[in-house]
Amino acid sequence: MNIVSPSRPPAGISAEEWKIRCDLAALYRLVAHFRMTDLIYTHISARLPGPEHHFLINQYGVLFHEMRASDLVKIDLEGNIIAEDGQSRRVNAAGFTIHSAIHMARPDLMCVIHTHTAAGIAVSAQKHGLLPISQHALRFYGHLAYHGYEGIALDLDERERLVADLGQHQAMILRNHGLLAAGRTIAEGFNIIYYLERACQAQVQALAGGAELVFPPEEVCRHTAQQFRREGSLEHYDMAWDAALRLIDGDRPDYRS
Repeated sequence: MNIVSPSRPPAGISAEEWKIRCDLAALYRLVAHFRMTDLIYTHISARLPGPEHHFLINQYGVLFHEMRASDLVKIDLEGNIIAEDGQSRRVNAAGFTIHSAIHMARPDLMCVIHTHTAAGIAVSAQKHGLLPISQHALRFYGHLAYHGYEGIALDLDERERLVADLGQHQAMILRNHGLLAAGRTIAEGFNIIYYLERACQAQVQALAGGAELVFPPEEVCRHTAQQFRREGSLEHYDMAWDAALRLIDGDRPDYRS
């Protein structure tokens, strides 16, 4: 795994957990870099290894561009905060609902990202959903889920419906709400949310132009989606992740603290 981290983790945190913390903090910084934030109201999580089923999520109130590895909060599937440093911290209740649902149901997925971008919300409100009008969008052809809006995600009962709608996909549009992406690694999660966001941006601009749209043939749509799922994808995501880290590592490498 491509992770930038200090040579020594803080006391009480294993080297493995610290590496994950550093990567997750970097992901927060990258989401901020690409302007996919909504003040303090969206969230990214990463599963920690071990039988406890703990995961990391942002401390409520910390902006994405200032996130550090030490700011991330360890939490269990019941919502209990594991405060090994003795500090009192809060997490977003809606964030817990969404992320715990996926971490409970999909052990194959390590990283979950939820955003409220203008383009993502716009497409989530369009009845036809994501249209197959760009190469970015074709990546998700036949591999994109939809979940109907039920209000702010504070009702734990919604978790069952959310994971049922997600099925075996790794990307989902939350109707009238935003986008969700989940990766087997942090690098993959970043890659999925980046291109889902770009696909939504392209669609909003194409529709705003008012011209008639061109749709590739069905067989081309399916072929392109399959091309994106070729062997070696994780290695490709790692390469893109390493490149993306250079965008944030020079100016403010304090995310590793």
